[in-house]
Amino acid sequence: MTQDNHICSRIENMRGLDPAQRLEAVGQAAGLSPEDLNILAGRDVLDMARADGMIENVVGKFELPLGVATNFVVNGKEYLVPMAVEEPSVVAAASYMAKIARGFGGFKTNATAPLMRAQVQVLGLGDPHAARQRILSNRDSLIAAANKKDTLLVELGGGCQDIEVHVFDDTPVGPMVVAHLIVDVRDAMGANTVNTMAEALAPEVEQITGGTVRLRILSNLADKRIVRARVELPPEALDTKDLNGADVARGMVEACTLAIIDPYRAATHNKGIMNGIDPVVLATGNDWRAIEAGAHAYAARDGRYTSLTRWELTADGGLAGSIELPLALGLVGGATKTHPSAQAALRLMDVTSAVELAEVTAAVGLAQNMAALRALSTEGIQKGHMALHARNIAILAGATGADVDRIARALVASGDVSAANAQKLLTDD
Repeated sequence: MTQDNHICSRIENMRGLDPAQRLEAVGQAAGLSPEDLNILAGRDVLDMARADGMIENVVGKFELPLGVATNFVVNGKEYLVPMAVEEPSVVAAASYMAKIARGFGGFKTNATAPLMRAQVQVLGLGDPHAARQRILSNRDSLIAAANKKDTLLVELGGGCQDIEVHVFDDTPVGPMVVAHLIVDVRDAMGANTVNTMAEALAPEVEQITGGTVRLRILSNLADKRIVRARVELPPEALDTKDLNGADVARGMVEACTLAIIDPYRAATHNKGIMNGIDPVVLATGNDWRAIEAGAHAYAARDGRYTSLTRWELTADGGLAGSIELPLALGLVGGATKTHPSAQAALRLMDVTSAVELAEVTAAVGLAQNMAALRALSTEGIQKGHMALHARNIAILAGATGADVDRIARALVASGDVSAANAQKLLTDD
């Protein structure tokens, strides 16, 4: 396996270390500076002046736990992955699946160019199809006008690449034409860029069509910005104490099939995928709401909501899984440049492009889905989840310090992970 970076994502006994020791281990593995470690530790790095400049009506700051998923190998490169999330078992599950996968080549990924859409809505048209043709006839001049709004992006190899035009003949407000600007946004998420271009073209589009422009806004269905990840495992990689790997693989494929055919299952199945993706998006200062909207819209692109992943049996009884979804992530602009923690998280990942960030994020989503399907088709989802949730229950009952782990272990051993039992265990001491 080739490794072209200095990071080693395999950290022994990560779970057994305390937070300070984990931070030190991550820093050594990634070669981070003391300043970055201080930022990742969350030691009041977002000062109030900066926070007040980021959003409106600021009264304080809201924190989430920041974990690091270990063991990830994507396209032969090792990654430590920051994840900001409140839900137990997410970081552990992703790390464990990555540990299984790393021995068999890890995750293979690829992505299309970072193309985003901006929509320009035109109303008040007597002949929408003629208006469409007029827009397309002026395609080159419209593209040139759009690119004048961001010459730096063009110099970097991006900019408006094409224009599509969609016609809606019969709507409640009459015929409608919607022009789509297809823009290569390079290492940005791209919302501000494409919105600016769409607004700049509105007067010219009105002149060309004779209609009235209303909306000029990006689409979060970034279906030209697709990321794919794949993992393949032999059956023995999935062996458990009670089941052989071939049986586990078959169970996972059967579980995924329900998500493919049934939207009720697909909603929860895809939520589990986003359990892995959203924390990475959040930790790196990207727009998790845009990512969620795009992913779920893409899952329903054929008119029926379905799974974002596919799992299949290989010829030797092993397992192959893949994921495909839009991921409009950026390294420049927004909180990725204003929030110190987001900048430190990106340095921890050691990614050099928005495409690379998206590929690693997709691999985390696939790993999370693999963990959920493995648990569902073997011991059930609650056993592992509740074992990790026991610490929250212990804290809720009033445990502090060393008592947290002691009470959590007792809760799991008793089979009753409840606040009442935790309170009883504390009281009985």
